Amino acid sequence: MSAAANYFDIAMEHLHRFRATQASSVDAAAEICASSIANAGLVFVFGSGHSRFMCDEMTPRQGGLVGFFALVELAFSNHAAIVGSNGLRVPLALEKYQGLAEEILKSFKFGPNDSFILVSTSGIRPLIVEMAMGARARGLKVIALVSRQHSEQSSANHPSGKKLIDLADVVIDNQCPPGDCAQKIEGLDWPTGPVSTLTGAMAINMVRSATAEKLIARGVKPVVLPSHHFPNLQKPEDALEDFYEAYRKSIAHLYQ
Repeated sequence: MSAAANYFDIAMEHLHRFRATQASSVDAAAEICASSIANAGLVFVFGSGHSRFMCDEMTPRQGGLVGFFALVELAFSNHAAIVGSNGLRVPLALEKYQGLAEEILKSFKFGPNDSFILVSTSGIRPLIVEMAMGARARGLKVIALVSRQHSEQSSANHPSGKKLIDLADVVIDNQCPPGDCAQKIEGLDWPTGPVSTLTGAMAINMVRSATAEKLIARGVKPVVLPSHHFPNLQKPEDALEDFYEAYRKSIAHLYQ
């Protein structure tokens, strides 16, 4: 079997295991999200490094719902240069910096119905732990998307001894092995084949779909970001304007 085919099988195994084990957690997370959105709150999605991709997967993207807010800090995300300016060293160092999460949170005026989805495969760095602490201190629900196996086998990096899984109201286990990479190839010193992007994106999309279903059951019709390449009964441009206006109104309380 080729390495490519082997990786496909590994990825599918993880996705099937995610479906078999995480349905109740996804449902519980969607209940929190639907409650926030139905009551004019927001669901913040935060991750640093590669975990930031899950924020983009939630919103803004086609099929995204008004009510989800991608809380993205470029300092933790813009590291494609790897070395030099905008390299990888700085965001990796910042994740360890105590007190930085609170400075991010202080930029917003959260409402009582807001909530958080925090994404981190390890769930142990001070940044993500303190984001959870800050959310809880504000009385907000916290959903964690994390690898339980990785987190439970790792020592806490925060002086409190806490990890993200200790602070979350709901934990969605992305089923990733420690280190994320699930494939061993002869001749390589380290495993390759990371799977957190696949299981993480599946988790995000399942939560969004379940949230939409729960909102409709509550009599709340969510506003969806449409594809502007796929005309329907309504002109795509008009639907986009509807989304922009609904989104603008949804975030008003953050700056008042």
